[in-house]
Amino acid sequence: MSDPVSPDGTIVVVGASLAGLRAGEEVRHEGHTGPIIVIGEETHPPYDRPPLSKQVLSGKWDAERIRHHTPDAHDSLDLEFRLGRRATGLDTEARTVACDDGSEVAYDGLVIATGAATRRLPGTDGMANVWMLRTLDDCLGIRADLDAAGDSPRVIVIGAGFIGSEVAATCHGIGARVTLLEAHHTPLARVLGDAMGQECADLHRANGMDLRCSVAIDHLESDPGGVDPVTVVLDDGTRLVADVVVVGIGVTPSVGWLAGSGLDLDNGVRCDGSLFAADRIVAAGDVANWMRPTTGQPTRVEHWTNAAEGGAACARNLLAGTAGATPFDPVPFFWSDQYATKIQMIGLPDADDEVVVVSGSGEEGKMIALYRSGDRLGGVLTLSQPAKLMGYRPLLAAGASFDEALALARS
Repeated sequence: MSDPVSPDGTIVVVGASLAGLRAGEEVRHEGHTGPIIVIGEETHPPYDRPPLSKQVLSGKWDAERIRHHTPDAHDSLDLEFRLGRRATGLDTEARTVACDDGSEVAYDGLVIATGAATRRLPGTDGMANVWMLRTLDDCLGIRADLDAAGDSPRVIVIGAGFIGSEVAATCHGIGARVTLLEAHHTPLARVLGDAMGQECADLHRANGMDLRCSVAIDHLESDPGGVDPVTVVLDDGTRLVADVVVVGIGVTPSVGWLAGSGLDLDNGVRCDGSLFAADRIVAAGDVANWMRPTTGQPTRVEHWTNAAEGGAACARNLLAGTAGATPFDPVPFFWSDQYATKIQMIGLPDADDEVVVVSGSGEEGKMIALYRSGDRLGGVLTLSQPAKLMGYRPLLAAGASFDEALALARS
């Protein structure tokens, strides 16, 4: 059980990205009058991450355009940002958060929103012209290396998940010579399943992408300032040269600072169905592994809408306490922009679910596909069909049968 936080108590939010910002905003919107302290590892004010792999990387938008709010808007909420500080420990008994500058911040209520960190390829730490894309500084660094390489830079993207695919498509769109490498036999098979992964592969190839699947990386070699700044060596001995390499092989929840805290750390911070991790502690966003009420299974979702909705929901529940909390059970939604195609999905189907394509194909760039989870509709994937996608949302929210979804498709 967790008691409500008093209206004048101190709320500490660890993580200054979307989930943390939404939590801080919601605490204030709920009428809380006490201090709200937001601790963030980056020095930048909160900004939107999805444009990093698209509009900012392409040069169409500058960094100012992706800020969540102007300074005046932040000031009106009276949020105290402590940026450029990394949380290093949590004492749940003393109710304090330790930071890397030696400070300790006391809280009456705590929001954990530290997100996730990019996985690295072994042996690439500090390697010039090799990047992961997670932060604004990463994006600006990639763009600088692309510009330094001149016209038609050679780019290798390792990993054809959503971030890797977006980076590859964006670089292809600005005239780079891109090779996209994927360890599995199709892109996104673990998320979308084999059939829809193949549709995504068809989309890449229809747009002229050099996509190579079932590829294993042996190691990378660096020659800063050389003719070939980076060489990617495959396990079969093939050597691929590039001016820039971007690694997109997934993320891991940022929970290292919580070691020894007593919280249950299992693929993130384990939470109940209302996002409580412990007394007066909630979590949201990529780091939260919560017991999803619909399924009764632990669930961790790495998408923008989950961070936004979860940040606001955990804030309300933190203020209300467990007795007044509302279960967090949204209909998951995500999107990915690749080439001229918008990929969207609602629901959270299993990759092994049966998939029925009711119209179009990946090669055409327009498609609607339904996922069958048992006898229920588990999810809907569309390519450039946003209006039609939203027609299925009420069915998912109501737990509709697959036959009902088919009937809607046929209508």
